[in-house]
Amino acid sequence: MKLSTTSLLSFALLVGTNEAFAPSCSAFAGGPFATTAQSKTSIFESDSEGDALLPTKEEAPPFYEKYVEAAKFRYGLFQKAQGEGYDFKQATACALAGDYDQAAVKAKVEELIQSAPCVMFTWESSPSCKKAIEAFDKVGGVNVKIVRMDDPWDEGNPMRAEIGKMVGKSSVPMIFVGGEYVGGYDAGVSDDAPGILDMAFKGTLRPKLEAAGAMEAVKEPVAVEA
Repeated sequence: MKLSTTSLLSFALLVGTNEAFAPSCSAFAGGPFATTAQSKTSIFESDSEGDALLPTKEEAPPFYEKYVEAAKFRYGLFQKAQGEGYDFKQATACALAGDYDQAAVKAKVEELIQSAPCVMFTWESSPSCKKAIEAFDKVGGVNVKIVRMDDPWDEGNPMRAEIGKMVGKSSVPMIFVGGEYVGGYDAGVSDDAPGILDMAFKGTLRPKLEAAGAMEAVKEPVAVEA
């Protein structure tokens, strides 16, 4: 695989590849990568054509070789995914997921989707995930099974990649009602899966939740004889 230094390092910083320090850190995965990324890129300078110059062996930090090799591996996964027709975001999700048993992860994901009437795959720090949880609270009486994909990342990233392949969108939250993907909080992939905010405005969210058995039964008041 022939890569320019700039392309390789740019991609490495994009996905947060750093097997020496923190494999799961990533701008896309919500990891605290910005601080360390700045210190790492400061050792590189650009030539007149804008391509980064590799540091000498003496100048290179201890993590450099592992960092570059890990970046090459992830970049290879990214290119493979794009070659299979996936868009940039899905290809990035595949790169973050790394090497995993696709059949096993897909089976696990499908089992989780069917494990409750309403299942939401989330990242705890995601603003959209927080809004989705608040939205379900406002609906009231919704039983939502939350599956965190950031605890741990090395298990969650493969799940995200497989769900993205299944539904055509890799952003969180990923919400399923009655085993069907309905989108995220305020975005989706189709009129049938537009996201729960759009469904709430159209008046289709509560009926779908009720039909799936995701709403708590309302207890009738018990008459007390005088």
